[in-house]
Amino acid sequence: MGISSVIANTGGGAKRAVLTLAAGAMVLAAGIATAQASCQILADAWRAPAPLLQRAALVEPASLDRDQVAIRYIGHATFEIETPMGVRIATDYNAIHKPERLPRIVTMNGAHGTHFTMTPDPGIEHVLMGWNPNGGPMDHDLLVDDVRIRNIQTNIRGWNGETRKLGNSIFVFEVADLCIAHLGHLHHRLTQNDLARLGTIDIVFAPVDNASTLRLDSMVEVLKAVSPRIVIPMHAYTYGSLEGFTTRMVSEGYALTLSDSPLLIASRASLPAETTVLVLPER
Repeated sequence: MGISSVIANTGGGAKRAVLTLAAGAMVLAAGIATAQASCQILADAWRAPAPLLQRAALVEPASLDRDQVAIRYIGHATFEIETPMGVRIATDYNAIHKPERLPRIVTMNGAHGTHFTMTPDPGIEHVLMGWNPNGGPMDHDLLVDDVRIRNIQTNIRGWNGETRKLGNSIFVFEVADLCIAHLGHLHHRLTQNDLARLGTIDIVFAPVDNASTLRLDSMVEVLKAVSPRIVIPMHAYTYGSLEGFTTRMVSEGYALTLSDSPLLIASRASLPAETTVLVLPER
């Protein structure tokens, strides 16, 4: 599927409501009670989690329970997300960092070539661009089996320092009673409207390069505002940026877990009791 065949925009409150109703009907028909998450009401439904993250080294994605989601760090800003129904998603999909298996859905951002490709594999069913090449908004609200994907656009800076309106998207994945956000190539702090549209986020993928995206102080403030249970750093391509980020987060009172596996099996029951920075090695 080429860029010219990108999913049509499905933004707007009315269409989101229709998608939400459709999601509910699908869940009832399939007999799956945990297919969708609602980021806006998760705070009301939160319950005390297990004290430790569930390690995933011996758990294969094919054996996911209906309340689990598999997250595998591929590299740079690319993660593979797999849902209980087997939908595979690749974030910030490009021609360099690719999952071993062809994803059904890819999201992309337009900052530069390590966050998108103009020639995605034609076998990819849904290609979701986080920016509009022609300018203006690019809104997505897509339901595929047991996952809902939506985006919140933010501005970025071009290489010349000028603002590029709506050049980045924060993609939100609602699946298995979890809300996962990929901050993309974030260049500014989030507004109250941004935070309201995000809702309650459980897991966030955060760029920590401290150079071409947000500086460290601003990224820490963004993460405090989003307030997820798990922060997974990415985009740590500059020397010492990952170490600087983790040291700062520990000094701010966050827990730190260094995983020896790029794969995490996450569920609501396994969310940590305290906000945790989880460092996954690249695949």
